[in-house]
Amino acid sequence: MTEDEKLVVDPNAIVRSITVQIAAPAQVVWDVLVDFGRYSEWNPFCVEASGVLEVGEPLSMKLKSYTEEGQYFDNVEFITEIDEPRLVSWSAPWVDEWPYPARRDQFVVSTGPDSCEYYSTDAFLGPHGIHVMRFAGPWVKRAFDDTAHALKAYVEAN
Repeated sequence: MTEDEKLVVDPNAIVRSITVQIAAPAQVVWDVLVDFGRYSEWNPFCVEASGVLEVGEPLSMKLKSYTEEGQYFDNVEFITEIDEPRLVSWSAPWVDEWPYPARRDQFVVSTGPDSCEYYSTDAFLGPHGIHVMRFAGPWVKRAFDDTAHALKAYVEAN
């Protein structure tokens, strides 16, 4: 299998969160999104995160399980793209032991000097992406929607 086949994007294997309108400048929202050490203060899905905001660097996360009540799991992905204050992305690569690559993109869209929109996507990549979508898509959507609501509430309260 070629590298391209391992990372092919199927539009049917992409989860998209709701879009929330946030009454704050895009830069303020960006600063919260990339302050990984403070995720425990606001993020109900990614309850812990640590890493350096630099392309290629690992991001270690503790994620809430949406399939097993009260459980959490560890996840490591790699910073893939940074376009301050518009986009931060990380991804899980294809590895033979876990051939389920994915890419998460978080978008901050300025709508004025004191307002913006936020949403995120997760693309399950490669030949197994559609199967991952069928299994994990619904709970990932819920997790991302919870994150969007929490980000809005946190930013607007601070």
